[in-house]
Amino acid sequence: MRLRSRVIAITGASAGIGRAIALLAASEGATVVMAARRADKLQEAADAIAATGGRALAVPGDVTSEADMQALVDRAVADMGRLDVMICNAGIGYHDLFEETPLVVVRRLVDVNLMGTFHAAHAAVTTFRRQGHGHLIVISSIVGRRGIGGSAVYSATKAAQVAFVEALRSEFRDSALKASVVLPIATATEFHEAIRREFGREVGAAGPRQTVDQVARAVVNCIVRPTAEVYPYARAKLLSILSVTAPAQADRLVRRFRRRSMPSEPGGRRGRS
Repeated sequence: MRLRSRVIAITGASAGIGRAIALLAASEGATVVMAARRADKLQEAADAIAATGGRALAVPGDVTSEADMQALVDRAVADMGRLDVMICNAGIGYHDLFEETPLVVVRRLVDVNLMGTFHAAHAAVTTFRRQGHGHLIVISSIVGRRGIGGSAVYSATKAAQVAFVEALRSEFRDSALKASVVLPIATATEFHEAIRREFGREVGAAGPRQTVDQVARAVVNCIVRPTAEVYPYARAKLLSILSVTAPAQADRLVRRFRRRSMPSEPGGRRGRS
């Protein structure tokens, strides 16, 4: 019960990495305050936690809404008296050549991945300052350290999250506030299904994978022992180093991991581009 008495808010908690973090954190003794757009899926996750003796609050909301993220933090503080950790996890992807990516999609990725992080973080950090303590954790991606072909916009939003956390660590110095960024590789979640659902695209990708449970364990370990950067797939850190020390070699290496997509047909079948 390493997280006994901790109050943890999680965005994008109805599925995937967010849900896995909520389940594991609750099993370790935390109270989790969960946010997502799909109220039914969110409540199912909260009920699953309650069924095992954990404590969870479902607070439906959209990270693109400043008011919704403030309501998430306000609910945690009103019900639990404080907020110890905010995990900015909600995000979406889109994969195609940059020139083939509609600007409306660009704006959507920026709204969810970047502005969504800012909204949740702003509400949380304001509370952390008032309390005198708190830990912000942002779920980014390894492509935030090394962009890959077919994911220019997604990589850019993830890189912005990394820079945001780096700046906050500087601002938080000499205080009890902490900020961490998590850099998973491709993870088995609803991520590609969400791309199909939101944008009507089927995605093909190559490269190593990890499970949501691996990411969740890394995040919980970071809460217990705060770390500036978290690599759930340890070897991915080598790519970050290579990208700085030998960028041309990194370019050649990541070419094999390029994301490809095509329109999907009704019923989930792949269309032809």
